[in-house]
Amino acid sequence: MTVQTKIRSDKVILPDAPDISGMAFRNFRGEVDYPVMLAVIEGSKDVDGIERTDSLDDFKRAYSYLHNCDPYQDILIAEVDGEVIGYNRVFWDKLDDGTRTYTLFGFMLPKWRRRGIGCAMFHYAERRLREIAAAHHDDGPKYFQSWAADTEIGTTKLLESEDYSPVRYSFEMTRDLGEPIIEVPMPDGLEVRPVKKDHLWLIFEAMNEAFRDHWGHRDATKEEFEQWMKYPQFKPEHWKVAWDGDQVAGTVQNIINEDENEEYKRKRGYTENIFVRRPWRKRGLARSLLTQSLSYLKCLGMTEAALGVDAENLSGALRLYESVGFQVVKRFTEYRKRLE
Repeated sequence: MTVQTKIRSDKVILPDAPDISGMAFRNFRGEVDYPVMLAVIEGSKDVDGIERTDSLDDFKRAYSYLHNCDPYQDILIAEVDGEVIGYNRVFWDKLDDGTRTYTLFGFMLPKWRRRGIGCAMFHYAERRLREIAAAHHDDGPKYFQSWAADTEIGTTKLLESEDYSPVRYSFEMTRDLGEPIIEVPMPDGLEVRPVKKDHLWLIFEAMNEAFRDHWGHRDATKEEFEQWMKYPQFKPEHWKVAWDGDQVAGTVQNIINEDENEEYKRKRGYTENIFVRRPWRKRGLARSLLTQSLSYLKCLGMTEAALGVDAENLSGALRLYESVGFQVVKRFTEYRKRLE
């Protein structure tokens, strides 16, 4: 859904909200809310140990297309004396295995935490998700879903207190590019070629196909891929794409976020969306593309590489990344609760 500014905004009553002078809750108003929502993220990320860099333009890009989310119904904003102090958002998905997930997440400025505000907003989000779920067929299991990094102590406690259980773990990993990099040759018959514009949709389709083996998967939509194309970090010239004739065999999509590097005073490149399609697996292709990517990032002046990985990936991705020098620096937990 594309967001446009609405003039009218209805207040929302939360029956279990704490009695705090000047506190009010309301719906999303449109683009006018982007700066205040961004300020809440910026004001909370250090306390939560979350490294992220967002600009107002990033917010506009992100909200230009929201998957299974109507922001005017699915965002709740908290204010005290007219100042925005927190917000949450919900959306839903239907996964390949038939599971429906109903996701909620939010942000709260640290000075307003531990007063019952977040808990009341959490309950409101669950009620909204129940409304959404009621309109869906009972053709598979339904779960509330959220997540937290191991540094997000408050979020973790809230989820556990609301009977959410860990169902999956993932890791953020980094690799010092000052350490030796041993490049691995490509398997016979495969070659890396520069990415051309007419390759992009072939790569998109190959990526969807390859990731269907992953837990909790659903195909990305063309609209989501087109949205990713709008970001300044979308630079296919950095990617390593292996071809077998006219077939995409696998990729490592290297990303450099210059704004993030400037904020955190580092030179990091990301090796993400690492995949190999089934016919080309177990031949060392992922290792070759990954080690090529590490050397490439080093040549660009980067001093470290980073990636995210599902801790239980069936392809052995975690072992592969550890074997080429990546180390775990942070853990993320995905939580679910059965939606009855």
